[in-house]
Amino acid sequence: MTRRQALRTFAMGMAGGLYGCRASTAGRRFIAFSQCNNSEPYRAAQNSLLRKLVIQHSDLRLVIADAQQDNSIQIAQIETFLRQKPDLLIVAPNEQAPLTAIMGDAMAAGIHVICLERDILKPNYTSYIRCDNRGIGRMAGAAIVEHLKSKNGTPRGNVVQLHGLLGVEAEANRNDGAMEVLRGAPDIKVVHEAVANWIQAEAKDRMTEILRAESQIDVVYGHNDPMAVGAYLAARELGREKDMFFIGVDGLGGSAGGIKKVIDGILNATFIYPLCVDRALDVGLRVLAEPGFTPEKAYTMPSMMITPQNAAQVYNQVTL
Repeated sequence: MTRRQALRTFAMGMAGGLYGCRASTAGRRFIAFSQCNNSEPYRAAQNSLLRKLVIQHSDLRLVIADAQQDNSIQIAQIETFLRQKPDLLIVAPNEQAPLTAIMGDAMAAGIHVICLERDILKPNYTSYIRCDNRGIGRMAGAAIVEHLKSKNGTPRGNVVQLHGLLGVEAEANRNDGAMEVLRGAPDIKVVHEAVANWIQAEAKDRMTEILRAESQIDVVYGHNDPMAVGAYLAARELGREKDMFFIGVDGLGGSAGGIKKVIDGILNATFIYPLCVDRALDVGLRVLAEPGFTPEKAYTMPSMMITPQNAAQVYNQVTL
């Protein structure tokens, strides 16, 4: 049995064992959510919010599949969903290229598809819900420039950048937006870049290696909060955390989220990346309920910078 066949068998078995029979829920609309992974705090928060929203509708049934950051598993799980004929398919793609075809298959089967905050190579979706990752990168770059200017009198210093999964839209644009700004400050040097795949433990390991190689680091820019926190923990173990300015992205609420990390002095700044599932559900339900409704092909959710000056206020609003 090939790996792909094994993954399909696994996904089909999971569907039979966990998803249940659609006939037993006659009259309820079936929403399938293909989640790229459940391990990141951001992904867990998405799942939790979507469950809370769906449970408010007695006529909805939600199933979430965890692709475990594996394209083959995600494709196999979506193939299983297609056989079950969901009314709405929400997909957070693990990567752009591998998910493009299967999402096209879903559209061809007449299933409404919402692409969630990571684009694919072709617009094989009913609508795409996102935030402006390049814009977030530009804000991060501006924050780096402002911090180093205030610290040194001129924008000058050394930056470490921790990347998410390479090739993913968020990784590429959070990098490109920041570099667009930093190129205008030639005395700011990106002295090291490492890939930590959005995972805190990987970021801690990579940052430990970087700290041993680089004697002067002024700013760490992590493409998400867990990686920025992992870098902070590595620096703290070596007694160097007070020398650095740590920036993340996600800005989740709750005691473990990035906003609280700013309040606690672990992160110096983060940028809110909305969970997007609330807009995805709103758009999807309108598509199902209103035959004349044509959604926008893409919706862009707003972001904002969280600093020690506004973190407590935003935290109280987010966690109400």
